[in-house]
Order: sequence, then C-alpha cells, then structure tokens
Amino acid sequence: MKLLTYFRSSAAYRVRIALNLKGIKHELVPVNLLKGEHLGAEYTALQPQGLVPCMQLDNGEVLTQSGAILAYLEGQYSEYPLMPDDLMAAVKVRSIVDIIACDIHPVNNLRVLKYLSNDLAVQDTQKQQWYRHWIEQGFNAIEAQLVADEGPANQAKYALGEKITMADVYLIPQVYNALRFNVDMQPYPRIMRTYQACNELQAFTLAAPENQPDSTL
Repeated sequence: MKLLTYFRSSAAYRVRIALNLKGIKHELVPVNLLKGEHLGAEYTALQPQGLVPCMQLDNGEVLTQSGAILAYLEGQYSEYPLMPDDLMAAVKVRSIVDIIACDIHPVNNLRVLKYLSNDLAVQDTQKQQWYRHWIEQGFNAIEAQLVADEGPANQAKYALGEKITMADVYLIPQVYNALRFNVDMQPYPRIMRTYQACNELQAFTLAAPENQPDSTL
C-alpha cells in the first residue's frame, strides 16, 4: 500500500494518522505541490484532480479523496475503529468531521490560497484575514459542540470522550494549520486540550508534517 502525500497537506495528514492508529503497513510517496508534481501527467493519471492524498492499493486499485480513503481503511481494517457503533455518537463524530471537511478546509487549502494570491492579487495580510475568518467560524462551532457534548464534568481527553475517533483524526491537522497561520487559539481551550492530548500519542506525532520524509521544516 502506497500513500502519495505532501507533508503539509492536512488531508494527507488525516490519512497518515489513521494508518498509524490502525497499524497498517504502508509506504509514503512524496508529491511536491510547490514544484507542481501533482499536475504532471504521471500523477494526474492516478488522481485526475491533481490533489493529494492518493492511495495505491497492493492490488492496483487507486483511491482518491481523504474521506473516501479513510472510509476504506475503516471498513477494511477492524483494528482501532474510528467510528462509534452507537448511532448518536457516530452522528456527533460526523458533525465535527463535516465542519472541517466541508466548511473549513475547502476554502483554505493550498490551491485556494494560491488562487487568491496569484489570480486575484490578494495581499498576504488579506489572505491571512481570509484564512482566519473561516477557521474561526468553524472552530467556534466545534468548540461549542465539544463543550456541550462533554457536559459539566469538563474532563474529556479527546474530542468526544476517552476514545479517539475520526473527529480527532480531522481536528488535529486543522489545528496544526491554524497555529501555522497564527490563529489565536485562546478562545478554544476545549479544542486545544484535545490537540495536546492527541499529540502525546506516537500515531499523531509520527504523522505530523515535520516528521515526514519530504518535510522542509
């Protein structure tokens, strides 16, 4: 199994975390987005959108889109399940996943930020403002949901309790990027508690951008 990845891609970061949590043997194949390798004929033959990540299975099948890849891993590998069996718990996980995957990430990924700079001549300060706006809107909702789901005890370790779920897999890369863009995280103590707890685990630290073979950090 090969994961075609870019060290700073939060979508690839999610998949790396899940692979580590589930203990799945895999090979990381870096794709340099800054050099445009994702737009070359070799890569687009695998992923026509030219996006990372992309997964090549041992049988030759190619999977695209991080959500689809994670769904495959969850369905194929029973080790360390990331979606709860309980329906309501699973719905709460999906709610957080969707805020990140549908509301925050699509407007803040690299191709959007490059379009703002290169095609619309948006200044760096305005681009930072754009990024923070969408992060803060999403994190406001996530923080409120985590606090409400936690109840008065206010001691849950991970996003939705004492067990890591897909919510954590999505949340940690998004927080990492928020910190990179100097988003003020003081209004989000519940999110930061989860971020710190997850990063005490090797599965998360090994997946972090600075620990990737193509990292320039």
